[in-house]
Amino acid sequence: MHEIEVLLASPATLALLIANIGLSIAAFGNATLLERLLFDMNRMRRSKEWYRGITSGFIHGDPFHLFMNMLALYFMGPFVEYVAGTVGFLVIYFASLIGGSLWTYMEHFRDSNYRALGASGAVSGVTTAAAVFAPFAQIYLFFAIPMPLGLFAICFIGYSVWASRANVRDGIGHAAHLGGALMGIAIVCIFWPQYPQRALDQFMATLPTSL
Repeated sequence: MHEIEVLLASPATLALLIANIGLSIAAFGNATLLERLLFDMNRMRRSKEWYRGITSGFIHGDPFHLFMNMLALYFMGPFVEYVAGTVGFLVIYFASLIGGSLWTYMEHFRDSNYRALGASGAVSGVTTAAAVFAPFAQIYLFFAIPMPLGLFAICFIGYSVWASRANVRDGIGHAAHLGGALMGIAIVCIFWPQYPQRALDQFMATLPTSL
């Protein structure tokens, strides 16, 4: 019940969950809609269909892909919206979505056949923003492994950098993850600079003092 109350108090998060789920389900059974909305490098380069950098973030490849992204948004969105406010949260979400798409575009520019979809870039940015707001908040990786949110964000970015540079082909948009994650941090640093400073102070306080 408490989780439902928190979600209802987070209108932007709730609206984005509904939009993602609704559009994704509609696209599952509609190839024409899917083709119209997904990130298509060829169409973006030749026809300048830049809108795909945003619309592709509201459709998903399959139910599991949708579930994982929405699960992360469900857990991280309300907290970020509470700290940043509804407008601030939307700025973080859409800036991260665009950042993920831009990074993907630059990373795969030479591959005219590259196509992608999913809210991973936006959700990555929301997650790293949450990590800057509360780096020592405890999360449970795979619902079992306790880990500070800040450490998770560092590991996530590190892996995304490696996978992106190594051109890992595993069906995951590592470039979108990386671009979105970095944009989420950048937006917090620009509009809420007190939080990264506080995070740094908290980290320094954990280091042993010199004798």
